[in-house]
Parts: sequence; C-alpha cells; structure tokens
Amino acid sequence: MTRQHTVVGSPYGPLTLVATDGVLSGLYMVQQRHRPAEETFGEPEPEPDPDAEPFGETIRQLDAYFARELEEFDLPMRLDGTAFQRSVWEQLRKIPYGETRTYGELAEALGNPAASRAVGLANGKNPIGIIVPCHRVIGSTGSLVGYGGGVDRKRRLLAHERGAYEPGASEGALF
Repeated sequence: MTRQHTVVGSPYGPLTLVATDGVLSGLYMVQQRHRPAEETFGEPEPEPDPDAEPFGETIRQLDAYFARELEEFDLPMRLDGTAFQRSVWEQLRKIPYGETRTYGELAEALGNPAASRAVGLANGKNPIGIIVPCHRVIGSTGSLVGYGGGVDRKRRLLAHERGAYEPGASEGALF
C-alpha cells in the first residue's frame, strides 16, 4: 500500500489530501477531530502537478466547488471503514447540494430508525470531508451539531452552498 499527501489552500483553511495506491482516501482540515496522525499520510507531494493524479482532478473539482461552479464531485475514492460506516458515507453522498438531512433521517434511509447515534459517530469518522458532505447533516431540531471540522466551518460550508457566504465577509447569523 502506497500513501502520499499534499496540502492545498481553501477558503476554509488548508486541506490535507491523502491518496492510497493512487486513489483519494482522505481530505482533512486543520484541527479536525478524528484527523489521523501526520505520519500515516505517507510521502508529501509539496507542489502537486495539476495535470497529474492522484491530486490534480481533486484540486480542480475542489476549486470549482469553492467557485460555486460544481455541486457534485465525481472522483474515484477509497473510503476505508466498517461496512456500516461506508453505508452512512454513501448516504451522505446522496444529500443534494445546499440541502441538509438529520441524523435520524439518515438512520431511516439505512432502514434502522433507532441508529441515529451510530450514524452520528460514523459521520464524524468520514475520511473525505467536503467531498463526502458530512457538513450537510444537522441535529433533529435543525441545529448545527457535531462537525469534525468545527461548527463555524460547517455553518460557512452550508452558507456557501446556499449562496450566502463569501470568504472574507463578516460572519453573521446565517440560520
């Protein structure tokens, strides 16, 4: 198994992209809860070639997403986790751009309405943030809870998708 990584800038801070055997397997934010240790990311690729894989297309699609020119990512990904975690992450990918779902709604979609807490735990372990949109999951009352990248980033990502956030703009009450 060969791992490599690079760090790219974004309106939400530096993002660490990780590839395993040439396929995207991680996207981590600074100070993200459940962020693996740096030594597990493999060899650094300081200046990724925008035309080379595994990072070129990921960077292009992230740039388009941040420019509001892309709403759905189309990238090969390697999502390592338990079968239950992978099923939750697949449900996350079904949440449309700019919309949200509750942990309970995801549990129901998985056929187990009592599993909302387990859904929340799996959501928090999502290894490819933003692209697998765990920021689109909210509490049952509509509150912004439980985001590994921090509630402020979650608020800003949701506002971005709704056209209400511009990087560098003053932060106000968006919900």
